[in-house]
Amino acid sequence: MTAVPAPKDAQGSSILLTILQARTYLALILVFGYFALMAPNFMTLANTVIVAKHAALTAFLAIGMTFVIITGGIDLSVGSTVGLTAMVSGWLILYGIDPGLGWSIQFNTFEVALIVMCVGIFVGWINGILITKLNVAPFIATLGTLYIARGAALLSSGGRTFPNLSGNPEYGSQTFPLIGAGTFLGLPFLIWMLIVVGLVAAYIAKRTPLGRHIYAVGGNERGAALSGVKVDRVKIFVYMFSGFCAALVGLIIASQLQAAHPATGETFELNAIAAAVLGGTSLSGGRGKISGTIVGAFVISILADGLVMMGVSSFWQTVIKGLVIVAAVVIDQAQSRLQARVALQQEAAASR
Repeated sequence: MTAVPAPKDAQGSSILLTILQARTYLALILVFGYFALMAPNFMTLANTVIVAKHAALTAFLAIGMTFVIITGGIDLSVGSTVGLTAMVSGWLILYGIDPGLGWSIQFNTFEVALIVMCVGIFVGWINGILITKLNVAPFIATLGTLYIARGAALLSSGGRTFPNLSGNPEYGSQTFPLIGAGTFLGLPFLIWMLIVVGLVAAYIAKRTPLGRHIYAVGGNERGAALSGVKVDRVKIFVYMFSGFCAALVGLIIASQLQAAHPATGETFELNAIAAAVLGGTSLSGGRGKISGTIVGAFVISILADGLVMMGVSSFWQTVIKGLVIVAAVVIDQAQSRLQARVALQQEAAASR
């Protein structure tokens, strides 16, 4: 058998495809290098910690969003879920739960965190039920819960802020501020939380039947159903996981600020979508990596913080963020077409 060399156009397509697949890492190097040279004090330790914290918050949301997008869906409610869960945190720290019997139930920090996580998961469950059982399109279902969750956050305080969330030693909630501001081995707690959540999500995606089912649903939902995949359960899970990630962000922000405002999390869903798409997650479903999403979150955060340090107008920051999202989608579509082309070229070369 004689080996047939690949045509030059096939080799060029393969090289271009490799570059497109590595675009997130190239973007990270470019934005980091640019702001390291152009933005004053960008390379200081204090600023690095701030950027990492901002990136972690975006990454939490983007990890949950990645699973949702891989299945071919979208979750527009994550920003509002952040606001709602932040307000739930504030309510529980300040007031507890009043059963109307002349006394109230108070909670320690762990119990507050557990209740907040359950609220986020419940919002995700509602999204999943609307999409799978009532056949509501993901865009419409999560748009509806976006408004419901934001409205509930506003109603909880009449639009006011819950201040002074330092906790009460009598109830064991005095450690609440440590969730967002504490450190361990020199790293903020939320970085450790990102490492744990990222590893768990990557393990689910790569090493478990559930992860394979998530990709199968996004690649070919009907084919996945015919092969025995419980499509509805998979979809409900990814929305619940997205709600969990949003609740985690709401809890962290309330802890960091020691205050909760109902407007917390506005437009956060855009950052999450941008980070996921920039990280290589295909909006058409079936493709995405947790590691790429986390790198994409760092790109978004470095870009945002670097522009602030350079004194760029917030209006231009919004324009630039929108351009990044559009560019990421265009490049993703180009990658999909190129992958199909390379596959055809490889099949043609193999048949010779």
